[in-house]
Order: sequence, then structure tokens, then C-alpha cells
Amino acid sequence: MGNLYLVRHGQASFGAANYDELSGLGVRQSVRLGEYFASKGLQFEAVLMGTLQRHGQTWAAIAQGMGGVATTLAPLPWPGLNEYDSEAVIRAVHHKPLARPDTPELYRHHFRLLRDGLTQWMNGVVSPQGMPSYEDFVEGVSSALEHVRKHYTGNVLLVSSGGPISTAVGRILGTSPETTIELNMRIRNSSVTEFAFTPKRHVLLTYNTLPHLDTHDFASWITYA
Repeated sequence: MGNLYLVRHGQASFGAANYDELSGLGVRQSVRLGEYFASKGLQFEAVLMGTLQRHGQTWAAIAQGMGGVATTLAPLPWPGLNEYDSEAVIRAVHHKPLARPDTPELYRHHFRLLRDGLTQWMNGVVSPQGMPSYEDFVEGVSSALEHVRKHYTGNVLLVSSGGPISTAVGRILGTSPETTIELNMRIRNSSVTEFAFTPKRHVLLTYNTLPHLDTHDFASWITYA
């Protein structure tokens, strides 16, 4: 039986012109996670990751924290692990431009619209521009899980985003779209979700944990966006 560690990227640049880039804190979160993995003597047989910039930056920082052979381990790019386009999802249900979410109320408004858009997309009510159907999105995530089951038997790292990770958990647990959205909204930056796997199936062991930040010294490092 193998173990699959699904890691959400470190904090990105929410509200900036380019979200798809780790903040300074996001880099530190990811380096710290690598240090934690190293402290546990954890080594990976393989690394899969989405093709977004924040995924590659997260893996590079994890490898830096782990040191040793991790720095030479070539990740396998997997486009099916890329996040949905949150701006396209919101535009599908709210056609007017949104102000930059730089206040608590605008932040809450942004995520209320995102929940609504995700619910409608997942139920086939809307088709956000430039995005696949929800069924195709799920298939992209499922294909990565199938690849892991078929090709590996040890520890595997998967670096992705909140949407694909919550979708993977939802597939294993058979949750409704609404529950999958709730999982998505609560996943934290650089968090670790762990599956055990055999050639036939995955089993959920942990969800959304932050063992590398689980002391008072790192309490201010815990972020969601």
C-alpha cells in the first residue's frame, strides 16, 4: 500500500494583478513543509503537479526545504490538476466587474459569488467561459489518481490547488457538489491531505492538516487564499 500526499500551494497573491504567484509567505510556508517532510525522513517515489506557476513554485520551495535527492526529483506536470478559473466562474453568475476585494466585506462578497458560481457550474447550470465542464474537470483529477494507483507503490507527492484536492476527496467520499464546495472553501495554504492507495482504490487518511505549522511560532503563517 502506498501513500499519496496532496499539498495545496502556498499562499498566492490574492487581489493582485497576477494571482498565480506565491507571496513571500507562501514561499516560506512551502519551505517549512519541506523541512517537516525531511524531519520525518519522508522521501517521494514521484511528484505530480499542476502546470500553474504557483504549483511549480510550491514544489521548488518544498524541495529546497527537504534538500538532498528531493532537489533532483523531476516532477510530472499534470494539467488535470490545475485549478478552475475563479474569475470566469464569478463572471458566469455576475456580469458586472467586481472591485478588487481589499476590504472584509468585498472579500466576503467575492466568495459568496464564487460559491454560487461553483454550485451552478457543478450542477451544469452555467458554462464559465474558457473552462471545461465540471465532468471534464473531475476527469482530469481522477486521471491523476488513477495514474498514481497504476504506477507507484510508495510515497507520492501531488501539488495542486484547493479545487482539485477537494474534488479528489469528494470523489473518494462520494460527497455532493455542495459538500465538495465547503471542503474547497476551507482548505488552507500548504495544507496536507493524505490518501492511502492500492492498485484498486484510494482511502482518505487525513484532510487539510498543517503539521509543519502546528506550533505557536507559526500561528501567523496560516492562510486560506
